[in-house]
Amino acid sequence: MRTILSVNNLRAVYLVREGTIKACDGVSFDVEENTVYAIVGESASGKSTIIEAMTLTLPPNSKILEGEVIYQGKNLLKLPENELRKIRWTEIALVPQAAQQSLNPTMKIIDHFFDTVNAHDSNWKSDEIIKKIEELISLVRLDPKNVLYSFPHQLSGGMKQRVLIALSLIFNPKILILDEPTSALDVLTQAHIIQLLKNLKKELNLTLIFVTHDIAVAAELSDRISVVYAGNIVENGPTRDVLKNPKHPYTQGLVNSIMSLISDPEKIKGIPGDPPSLLNPPSGCRFHPRCPYIMEECKKEKPPMYFLNNNRNVACYLYK
Repeated sequence: MRTILSVNNLRAVYLVREGTIKACDGVSFDVEENTVYAIVGESASGKSTIIEAMTLTLPPNSKILEGEVIYQGKNLLKLPENELRKIRWTEIALVPQAAQQSLNPTMKIIDHFFDTVNAHDSNWKSDEIIKKIEELISLVRLDPKNVLYSFPHQLSGGMKQRVLIALSLIFNPKILILDEPTSALDVLTQAHIIQLLKNLKKELNLTLIFVTHDIAVAAELSDRISVVYAGNIVENGPTRDVLKNPKHPYTQGLVNSIMSLISDPEKIKGIPGDPPSLLNPPSGCRFHPRCPYIMEECKKEKPPMYFLNNNRNVACYLYK
């Protein structure tokens, strides 16, 4: 398969009163065309920062220190704003975290679509826009007559999430990036959103990149997965392989802590200790204070990414 997006040594920080939060520290991965790529990690692990740095949507108190995000031979981080604007939303679209709160409560749903189109392409005629909007609302399994002339507060959380997904597809992007697309939704609605994303990928030949803290969602939806811990990717590979046979001690701990209907409760155990502060992370491997296999070199140097068989990568000295 062809690589559609490459992230190379991406480093981003937040500048706060207490110091510098090192939330994305040398992240690299490749996304293949027409696949689903998951970025998984605990809350405050830096996974959303990775997405926001890739799309240049970080808040004002942040800074990208170095790295590349290569799309069609161009480094997005170095493009002038006018060139980036031609790519953003039209070729790479983002549904941000807490997307349901990003709808303007004073505007009807149809007006959100008109605003987006007019901000990027003023050549569309009104009837063309309406036809496109109705197609997209129907595509995400909503009724245009009931939804388009409603205000956001009149829709359920799942309906608003579907509206945001439809809005992100208005210009037929090649890549759709979603930050926690199923969070704050009940289990049944989560299942509907997952199935919707599967259908959209197939029908539109989309490449999906999504962030989640829920391994079950990643297992259900993604082809490939990156596991993030304290601002670092510690393991990546085909989703089935990573979850069936995790290599990094942190990934092993995550998988062992998952409760399922067929799991033995006595074998379920959490990871001892707490995640480190990204204001002052540990030296070397950031997982070493919690790792059962700690070695002296783990405390001194950050482990490189070691390449294993079957397209697997793991950042751990156990595989040196």
